[in-house]
Amino acid sequence: MSEAVKKNRRQFNVMTFADTVHYRLPLAGIVSILHRISGILMFLLLPFILFLLDKSLTSEISFEYLKGFTSNLLVKLIILALSWAYLHHFCAGIRHLVMDLHIGVDKDSGRKSAVGVFAVSLPLAALVALKLFGVF
Repeated sequence: MSEAVKKNRRQFNVMTFADTVHYRLPLAGIVSILHRISGILMFLLLPFILFLLDKSLTSEISFEYLKGFTSNLLVKLIILALSWAYLHHFCAGIRHLVMDLHIGVDKDSGRKSAVGVFAVSLPLAALVALKLFGVF
């Protein structure tokens, strides 16, 4: 009896780390992974953002100090990364909410909505970058 049960079991091939180099992730998968990364980034930097908000609201002197602090190139890049994370997470979150309504869950619609997420979030992040670095 146990031999009959063993014969009917399916064998699953577990993908090793070396196999991931040869796997081509679809665009919808990339958007999904970036959605998770942007959420983690915002979650981990939330205490830093709240600390800066608290210090900027303490007094006019601390606000002016933080205004000078944010003129540093590295800080501007961190602000830009956080802005991208928020914009991408927001756009991809709307995509996921629409997919929860069973709209656009097939492969072709998923690819188109992934392109739409990038088409909206990247130009918005570029506008934030232009504003942040003083182009306008």
